[in-house]
Amino acid sequence: MSAPWPALLLVALAASPACALAQGLAAFRVSGDAIAAPLDGKVGDAARGRAIVANRQLGLCLLCHTAPIAEERFQGDLAPNLAGAGARWNAGQLRLRLVDPQRLVPGSLMPAYHRTDGLQQVGAAWRGKPLLDAQQIEDVVAWLLTLKE
Repeated sequence: MSAPWPALLLVALAASPACALAQGLAAFRVSGDAIAAPLDGKVGDAARGRAIVANRQLGLCLLCHTAPIAEERFQGDLAPNLAGAGARWNAGQLRLRLVDPQRLVPGSLMPAYHRTDGLQQVGAAWRGKPLLDAQQIEDVVAWLLTLKE
């Protein structure tokens, strides 16, 4: 029997402490398939980004993705492997994929990590709050850019 992935993912993300801790949204401009400028002018830190991706209570990335984080067991295979992400996409393309992946792939199961409008099945306590703040988005982008192979 297959799991109702969209519903399970939304429930898991709604339970994430990131929702309660995140601050307001950063302004950004989409150009083509990218957000060229870092959110709020933040500089990402790859070590913090790796920690966010590995954290099963914050980013929840490993619920769907496999990543080159050997110490983390039970990684997902529902979404693309993150290995080589830095070779496949530039910083702006990665940033848009995190901020609002549905803009690129309508109906994508991947949540919008830095968007609050137009979302469905969001608990009242988390409405209007992004899953990741601008600094966290930039940290994840910085780490993904290191993944060249």
